[in-house]
Amino acid sequence: MKLEDAAYRLREFWGEFRKETNGLVGLGILVAAILAVVLEPWILPFPEASSRWRDITYWQDNSKSAPPAWTNLFTSRKSAVALTLWDSRIEDRNPGEKAYIFSYDYSFSRAPYDLLVRGEGSGTIPLTVTVRRPDGNAVEIIRYVLQDLAGQTFRLSFANEGRSNALEFLRRAERPENSSLIATMSYGVPEILFSKAEPDFVKGPKPLTGRYEIEVTAGFTDARASLEHLEIVVVGRVSGILGTDSMKRDIFSGVVAGLKWALLIGLLTSIVSVLVGVFYGITAAYFGGRVDSVLMLIFDYFISLPVLPILIVFSAVYKPSIWTIIAALILFFWVGPVKTVRSMALQIKEETYIEAAKALGAGHGRIIFRHMAPLLIPYSFASMALAVPGAIVYESSVSLLGLGDATIVTWGQILHDALGSGAVLSGLWWWVVPPGLLIAVMGMTFAFLGFAMDKILHPKLKTR
Repeated sequence: MKLEDAAYRLREFWGEFRKETNGLVGLGILVAAILAVVLEPWILPFPEASSRWRDITYWQDNSKSAPPAWTNLFTSRKSAVALTLWDSRIEDRNPGEKAYIFSYDYSFSRAPYDLLVRGEGSGTIPLTVTVRRPDGNAVEIIRYVLQDLAGQTFRLSFANEGRSNALEFLRRAERPENSSLIATMSYGVPEILFSKAEPDFVKGPKPLTGRYEIEVTAGFTDARASLEHLEIVVVGRVSGILGTDSMKRDIFSGVVAGLKWALLIGLLTSIVSVLVGVFYGITAAYFGGRVDSVLMLIFDYFISLPVLPILIVFSAVYKPSIWTIIAALILFFWVGPVKTVRSMALQIKEETYIEAAKALGAGHGRIIFRHMAPLLIPYSFASMALAVPGAIVYESSVSLLGLGDATIVTWGQILHDALGSGAVLSGLWWWVVPPGLLIAVMGMTFAFLGFAMDKILHPKLKTR
């Protein structure tokens, strides 16, 4: 019977809740956030972003301070998008030699910053990298011997290893009177490879669009030689959904990795602190007298404390971790529902069924937990939702000042890194706007849920 009653009340609540547009919007955003956390391993472009956020070697092949890829939609001069070419056509050439051929469709006005040949190898492997252009020209860009590899990853950069060959290719196309300018020009290897090979290149290259083939020829004369996971990394001028920061980290991976910590901080802090506050207020109202006076004196002391300055001092003195920050937030947030709960509990205490329970010999604990708390728990749900934004903002504020837990990725820490690197002054808006906007959206989500539940549940607190 109790299960049926609970199901009926839940259906009744949902019938009222779905009439609240703000509540449905908040619920939709919350469901999307939870799905993003659950599906994080599959939606992150860089699966180890959470654990290796501060490991610069993990991000070294990314573009630096690159805007999001979708910014190409708002400009006439399209920039090369960062991507990795995995699929290759393998052809056997001379005995002991294989060619790995990658296709790359180039349709941009601005060439990538660089191209990298990356893979894992063993033994000694001579490599030759040739770029076959849409105009029929083939440019041997890199000739390199990988020495005594033992399964480690290697990286060959077109910009570093291929500059002399690229300049030689350009000299053959440029006017003789411009040859002296070639060595001093500022254009890099990608600009040469992805531009038309014609006179007066030094005065301004023109993009050569079409299908390029990047051929990596490897020799396997060494008995130990092997080559695996060979790929071409295009270090584009625009990258990913939210771009990259000055340390080449993918912003989208960072904000998605920080989502679970925002939910954890907000929900855990609000649930524990509100439950503590609810039972604190009920206890003060039920016992009354000196107990009520002492408990409310303690309440007045805690509610008068400035939360953020104390959190800053606490984080500066002690080594901050996410758990100590949550504990500190709970220490201050429990006061939120106390006053309201106490005033409601004072009315409930005077009800006849409470007097009847006392007359039948019910203990204090039974009266509080069985008769009073169930009437106030609905209020606590709304209070919990409304407490979440504050917890998220406080943690973000502490992290923004560089006092957060450096072992995890939070939106506040992303903003701290942006502030320290001068992102705003450098025009890197994509480093600042996404985490800041998500903090606001997540706070708005729980505010919508809290207000909707408050409108539905609060009137029910006045009746048994």
